[in-house]
Amino acid sequence: MTENLSGQMTKVQPAYITKLAIMAVGGQGGGVLTGWIEKLARAQGYSVQATSVAGVAQRTGATIYYLEMTPTSEKLPIFALAPSSGDIDILIAAEMMEVGRAILRGFVTPDRTTLIGSTHRALAVSEKSAPGNGIANADEVQAAAEIAAQRLILADMEGLAVAHGSNISASLFGALAASGALPFARSAFESTIRESGKGVGPSLQAFSAGFDATLGLTDKDTAPQSAKLAVAGRTNFMPQWEILRRRIDALPDPLRPMALVGLEKVVDFQDCSYGSLYLDRVEQMMAQDSASHDWSLAITAAKYIANAMAYDDIIRVADLKTRGSRFDRIRTEMAACPDQVMQLTEYFHPRAEEISGMLPRSLGARVESSPRIMAWLNRRFAAGRRLRTDSIPAFLLLYWLGGLRSYRLKTRRHSIEVAHLDAWLHQSLAPLASNYELSVEMLRCQRLIKGYSDTHSRGQSKFASVMHGASLVKDRKDAAEWVARLHAAALQDPEGKALSGALDTVRSFS
Repeated sequence: MTENLSGQMTKVQPAYITKLAIMAVGGQGGGVLTGWIEKLARAQGYSVQATSVAGVAQRTGATIYYLEMTPTSEKLPIFALAPSSGDIDILIAAEMMEVGRAILRGFVTPDRTTLIGSTHRALAVSEKSAPGNGIANADEVQAAAEIAAQRLILADMEGLAVAHGSNISASLFGALAASGALPFARSAFESTIRESGKGVGPSLQAFSAGFDATLGLTDKDTAPQSAKLAVAGRTNFMPQWEILRRRIDALPDPLRPMALVGLEKVVDFQDCSYGSLYLDRVEQMMAQDSASHDWSLAITAAKYIANAMAYDDIIRVADLKTRGSRFDRIRTEMAACPDQVMQLTEYFHPRAEEISGMLPRSLGARVESSPRIMAWLNRRFAAGRRLRTDSIPAFLLLYWLGGLRSYRLKTRRHSIEVAHLDAWLHQSLAPLASNYELSVEMLRCQRLIKGYSDTHSRGQSKFASVMHGASLVKDRKDAAEWVARLHAAALQDPEGKALSGALDTVRSFS
């Protein structure tokens, strides 16, 4: 209350408090962006408070950074410590699913919120381990954002930042500047970056890219091009590879692209001789198909036979983790300087089955038949292992494991995978003469099996259940439709509840 000229007491209206929330996952520079905004506002004569609520690890939640600011006055403002639903002026999300989470939590409202988000995806563990394609639909999130926000700014802020050798925090800062949601000039934003003294040049370039993208000035031709698939292999493999390519060229046109991708995957997994076995199987499937069916059976088989032959075992995981291209990619993503030492820790948690699978096939079978030995292996490896691949001993261990390709075909795991592959193809082709569509659907069920360790085990269990359901409906005219329903149910949840319900329905009329 203040006293006016007439001596009466009047109520002072407090200055408007601007409320800004940032949702970012680890490594996206949410703390840096928060610091920039805080310094910017203070330099412009604002009182600011910044807080953060840490998220859960493994991409089940983001850290929420929260700022409140108001022009500095004689009266101290009272700021809140955390954001409230329906009370956010500016929401910045450093990833597309964080846009969705912000909407679900009520932080984005059509009467006041400016929503700035990046359209790129950083997949959650639940998306990677889900049966089939577990990637959430970003289009649905964007549609919801268009309804929920008063003003929406979406662009691939990650791609813009990486293209300029910087972090997404810089491009998001540029988008915030261009949005006009804060009453500060562009030069003030840029001065804040300069005063930070770290990575100033790339950060300013990424800032400009985010600023221009927000104003619609981005040249689409400058977007980074996606990497093209290439076959990994030694030079002395080229004559063998050319022989395989000629076999690909002899396939029908519709089948050729899928068979080529499958061949590249299988050769990268093992070698050209293994790729020849892959083409043998594809050609056998082609011989049972025809152009009248648009080669659907052969195309489907070419895709999933490759997936089945290029399974994830310890040798494969070790090989991928010690490739030079992987280290180069991580250094690029981390923006590491040439003279900086990068420390990289790999986490391994193999089950007893992965260990016994590395043994020669007969010895591995005997080990797996002994509950006592399997229990000992589980106890021995249950805690997992953390290996620093920037150290010589750990790197050499993984490099040695990754180099056991020639031994792989003698292992217990390989014999199991070959037996599974043969049984799957035999069961899928059994109804081919009477029900072509059913055979195609049964081939597609291999999609349920993917990944490593527990993820692979869950996929196998669901695959077995769906194939059992297929045997129950094989004599029905709509058998293919029922197998497709079972397949879709298996993809709905990791626990398999939807699949159990669908199988109960099948059993009720079979």
